[in-house]
Amino acid sequence: MARIFDVIEYVDPSGREIVHRIPEQGSGDFRLGSQLIVRENQVAVFFRDGKALDTFGPGRHTISTANIPLLVNLLSIPFSGQTPFKAEVYFVNMREFLDQKWGTPEPIPLRDKELGLVRLRAFGTYSMQVADPQLFVNKIVGGQGLYDTTQITNFLRSIIVSKLVDLLGEVQASLFDLPRLYEEIGAGVRAKAQDDFANTGIALKTLYVSSISPTEETSKAIDERAAMGAIGNMQAYIQFKAARAMGDAAAAGGEAGSLAGAGVGLGAGVGIGAAMAGAITEAMKGAREQAAPTAAETVACPQCGTANPVGAKFCNNCGAKLSGTTACPNCGHENPPGAKFCNNCGTKLT
Repeated sequence: MARIFDVIEYVDPSGREIVHRIPEQGSGDFRLGSQLIVRENQVAVFFRDGKALDTFGPGRHTISTANIPLLVNLLSIPFSGQTPFKAEVYFVNMREFLDQKWGTPEPIPLRDKELGLVRLRAFGTYSMQVADPQLFVNKIVGGQGLYDTTQITNFLRSIIVSKLVDLLGEVQASLFDLPRLYEEIGAGVRAKAQDDFANTGIALKTLYVSSISPTEETSKAIDERAAMGAIGNMQAYIQFKAARAMGDAAAAGGEAGSLAGAGVGLGAGVGIGAAMAGAITEAMKGAREQAAPTAAETVACPQCGTANPVGAKFCNNCGAKLSGTTACPNCGHENPPGAKFCNNCGTKLT
């Protein structure tokens, strides 16, 4: 048996419900002459056949053919004094809903000019208020089929996230520059979303960005990039690590190290061995250069003029005898064999 409503009212104890339907399911039988009680910050909208019709503001109203003309014209049936009619009533909360949360359900992939591809999460708050209750009921209840507050806020949140993604794509700012742009991003998203909210009879009052942060994977990539920047010369760092690993392997003592340690030690050993080979080559080259006799350390053969090492007794070219010294006829100074002038006074030696 259908329930006949004599008093129509709704009290929201939480104050958080955006819209409430009476009856909660099906259509209600509302009697002409029934009392409709609408409280402050409420608007009652009669709804039938997919359309929001007559609207009532705060106060007590007696339902009659005079104050529901649209509904009566739609039904097109004669009414006697107390004849019931079928419809639904939606009590719309007209207060401003503050501190509504929004956030990205999934990370947003974006192209970053410094990091390449990044995946970000964004969160914030917004406030909204039903501006046109009849349009709201038509669009949200009739068009979207949403009655529950959670469903409505999820729908509104999807609009905000969509506009945020669009705006971030246009800004093309690096992740490192986003924190100083929160205010501008919030204002931009609000401007983009206002028309979509207004089309559902809702006014988007404020919108703020609380954080835009990278996912865990992106954070690790940022940390690695920062570490590389702190290292500076990567080649020098690798050489240092190799030398240190070699030293650790040597300190551990040969076969006592693990296979992994041995592998690192071997790689380091190859690099250090190459460096040592180069150093040895340079040393040997210097020794050869040092051992090679200079022109001042040779003695010319008096017969053929070939340069021979100091101390040689016979010429290595003609076999002439090289031993003996030559006395200077002027000062008597003894000069090496083959000398042409005296080392003491410069007199020519014959």
